[in-house]
Amino acid sequence: MENPAFQRHIRSFVLRQGHLSAAQKRAIDDGMPSWGLEYSPALLDLEASFGRNAPKILEIGFGMGGASAEIAEQNPERDYLGIEVHSPGVGNLLKLISEKALSNMRLIQHDAVEVIDNMLPLASLDGIHIFFPDPWPKKRHHKRRLIQPELIARLAARLKPGAYLHAATDWEEYAVQILDVFSQETLLANSVAEGFAPRPDYRPLTKFEQRGIRLGHGVWDIIFKRV
Repeated sequence: MENPAFQRHIRSFVLRQGHLSAAQKRAIDDGMPSWGLEYSPALLDLEASFGRNAPKILEIGFGMGGASAEIAEQNPERDYLGIEVHSPGVGNLLKLISEKALSNMRLIQHDAVEVIDNMLPLASLDGIHIFFPDPWPKKRHHKRRLIQPELIARLAARLKPGAYLHAATDWEEYAVQILDVFSQETLLANSVAEGFAPRPDYRPLTKFEQRGIRLGHGVWDIIFKRV
């Protein structure tokens, strides 16, 4: 049974006001009927949603969607389900889906915790991406961080045996915490002997990340697999 206290207090987003451009609004109006999935408190048939049997990858919080679209374009044999609550990002990714003619992406604009709890079947995913979640750097805000044991337990249960959970962050202290949280989950095992993993080819370098690397900033990838 799910812990209702977790769902009350932990959300996958913080509401922020963002400017929705005319192009993004158009993309939402035009694209959601084709590539959007409505939130519903009922299990989702992933194969029916994409119209084929292929590996299914979930991404939580895709931001403006540039990396998500690039990953889907470079891996047409896989299907990608993105969850994001902020309309500018949803609109921008829908615009990219249209421009790149991507058939292997679907979006849900809703809180990821509720989607995970109510829509995603157990052992249904081949991978999960959580790239650059908000680090909430102030110690008093750490409780707002997305990656906490309760959420990771939920995600691990949605992975197929052998499937992967991949987080990336440019905040070292958060990377250490993520590694610790992943390591505590008994359904998961580190994909490397210990510590952080090298960046896999499927995760592209973002412009923000490239700038950080030039300035000497680090990026940490944490990749565990369902045992």
